[in-house]
Amino acid sequence: MCVWECFENTVLSRRGNLMAAAAELQKKLESIENTPLDIAIMGESGAGKSSFVNAIRGLHDDDEGAAKTGVKQTTMKRKAYPYPRLQNVTIWDLPGIGTPSFEADKYLNRVKFNNYDFFIIVTATCFTSHHITLARAIHRLGKRFYYVRSKVDIDLRAEQRKRNFNKERTLQEIREDCKENLRKAGETSLWVFLLCSWELTEYDFQLLQETLENELDDQKRHIFILVMPNISAKILEKKKAELQEHIWEVALLSCAIGALPVPGLSLICDVAILIFHMKHYCLAFGLDEESLTRLAKQIDKPVAELKSAIRNSPLASAITKEFILSLLSRSLCGALMVVELILNFVPGLGSLAGGGISFATTYYMLQSFLDDTAEDAQNILTKALEPRAEESIKQHQDRLYMPIENQTHLSQPCQNL
Repeated sequence: MCVWECFENTVLSRRGNLMAAAAELQKKLESIENTPLDIAIMGESGAGKSSFVNAIRGLHDDDEGAAKTGVKQTTMKRKAYPYPRLQNVTIWDLPGIGTPSFEADKYLNRVKFNNYDFFIIVTATCFTSHHITLARAIHRLGKRFYYVRSKVDIDLRAEQRKRNFNKERTLQEIREDCKENLRKAGETSLWVFLLCSWELTEYDFQLLQETLENELDDQKRHIFILVMPNISAKILEKKKAELQEHIWEVALLSCAIGALPVPGLSLICDVAILIFHMKHYCLAFGLDEESLTRLAKQIDKPVAELKSAIRNSPLASAITKEFILSLLSRSLCGALMVVELILNFVPGLGSLAGGGISFATTYYMLQSFLDDTAEDAQNILTKALEPRAEESIKQHQDRLYMPIENQTHLSQPCQNL
């Protein structure tokens, strides 16, 4: 009797340790995914703050849920704009700072400066004493800030009328002019990022993104990368790397649950874990109906054309219990889980085998699915960047019927125009 009681106590103790470990892993994973990230966008009226808010959320100005834009001042008080697919990420559009009676400390108290992780200070012309006073007040409060010069595409178009126009030289002149304004006002932080809200693949957006990544802590950097718009192969690669880094932790959670000697528990939990994380991958890469519809509208292409680029992955809404069970039934993992279910009825051996099988199954399934979704996200990006068929035909026709001297002219370097 004493021996049996000792055995029962050992089993109960081991089960308790495994449950505690599983709970701790689950808590850590939830903490990573639910980490709040609050970004404040500020600047004078007309600087393009609201358009920038929309652009980094992957929206156009006329999309549903977009920040209101216009020629008149549209931001009279701070307004929160949650990221469409991750509600714990919020972009804050703050009121303009260009009034004659502007006082930085009072302004920061009014907009509740403690709520934000960092500030982006935007101007469409020159940085003034208002911007610098504001930056110094932010610095005193122990927060980070970044200068952004917006609407550089407008400056470039104006300069293109000049015979000796050179794009890179013009951008450098704008950058140096901004730095000179900051120097004259006594500013020591001379990082200035040149942006156009509707051409995020151009200019300094990726440099700004990389700077923010490097200065955020690990959890906030993870969230920040996942919410970046899918505008380049580099961003897609970073998203994949971030998601891949946490697969082993998810697999360990599955392992801890699989080692519990409760028949059927492991299968139920593994299916739930796979559903949650596979949906998460789809949403991060824009493989959901809402994201595809919004992208199709922005690039003026049919949704069906974008969906035709998806070769391996389902959309987020299609990831159900039935879908997961179907995947498992077509792979070796499914057979292993059946073995695990049987072994759970064998004391000791079931727990040992169950943990290992759950770990291997979850790791393999998530890694394979992540590879597929990342590849399909790249396929969609490639398809989105392709010119529409009618545009290609028109361009061909225009060139076909263009006078010979103009066709030759097209081949000359831009600076000779």
